Amino acid sequence: MKVLALTFLCLLIAVNEAKVFEKCELAAFFKQHGLDGYYGHSLGNWICTAYHESRYDSGAVGPPNTDGSRDYGILQINSRWWCDNGQGETANGCRISCDAFTNDDIIDDIECAKTVVRDPQGMDAWVAWKNHCKGRDLSEWTHGCSL
Repeated sequence: MKVLALTFLCLLIAVNEAKVFEKCELAAFFKQHGLDGYYGHSLGNWICTAYHESRYDSGAVGPPNTDGSRDYGILQINSRWWCDNGQGETANGCRISCDAFTNDDIIDDIECAKTVVRDPQGMDAWVAWKNHCKGRDLSEWTHGCSL
């Protein structure tokens, strides 16, 4: 019985672990889940953003922002507007707990990112995108990937 309980515990831990993706692995996953060209933004925009927001780390949690909110996951989704971290006010536009963005299952991150980019602010919601990706040649972000 103890072995079964220990095995179950290990499986739970493994399922909830974060992952640092490789660039091309993430590009393929983003493409597979519909981000390439989503709302007019090429795959390079998403890969550049993920790199500058989290260094491709699905478990990333940013430090507190000036308003007390935090950013979560591979795309650093903000708790003030898009998810609920149980601390302070939130619009929770994606109707999800921020903790859902800190594991290796990034499908919920992608779905929320689609909601964010449909907002009037669009990709400008990501400061890293504005500072590092917007208006630039982004071909390097998918160069060498078999997509």
